[in-house]
Amino acid sequence: MYFLTKELYFPPAEEASFDGILAIGGDLSPERLILAYKSGIFPWFDDNEPILWWSPPRRMVVFPKVYKTPKSIRNIINRNIFNVTFNTNFKEVIMNCQQINRPGQNGTWLTDDMVNAYLKLHEMGFAKSIEVWQDNELVGGLYGVDLGKVFCGESMFSKVSNASKIAFVTLIKHLKENNYLLLDCQVHNDHLEKLGAFEIERDVFLKILRV
Repeated sequence: MYFLTKELYFPPAEEASFDGILAIGGDLSPERLILAYKSGIFPWFDDNEPILWWSPPRRMVVFPKVYKTPKSIRNIINRNIFNVTFNTNFKEVIMNCQQINRPGQNGTWLTDDMVNAYLKLHEMGFAKSIEVWQDNELVGGLYGVDLGKVFCGESMFSKVSNASKIAFVTLIKHLKENNYLLLDCQVHNDHLEKLGAFEIERDVFLKILRV
């Protein structure tokens, strides 16, 4: 494991540990975060831990060009019970991602320092959000880092059933229409798998990222 200094540097992502931890320390400056995402690396740590940088051996992804929206979600979209906007209320989305209660989780990895860091990225045009509304209330959404041809998803939330699913498929539709190569979902979880994401090897992910 590498210990980062003030120097703006990351070791190659391929040098991560078996679990995917690559480096420790450094900072959450916009410049370092952008370098991390462009290098296939992301921060993930609890409030009582130092900054940990990850590049897992398998990456959860979606290829927008070939993605097929599940029939159950298409049926929800056709009911017109949600309105969806793009990048109009980033701060409220990330605050909800931080504060939402997640069963089985004690606290949040999305610390105040992390929130402030992504707010800066949003001001710079790199971090973007999808908002899902019902009866003029924000009920779901997601945010991530936009690298131009790859979108690195970070977190999502849902206050009512299916809201985060709608955010997810709306983002993929946007990425497909704008010829993005990949949606990066970082690490496996059952919810993402049910939505159609799947794992690929890190070297395959890095080759796409470097196109």
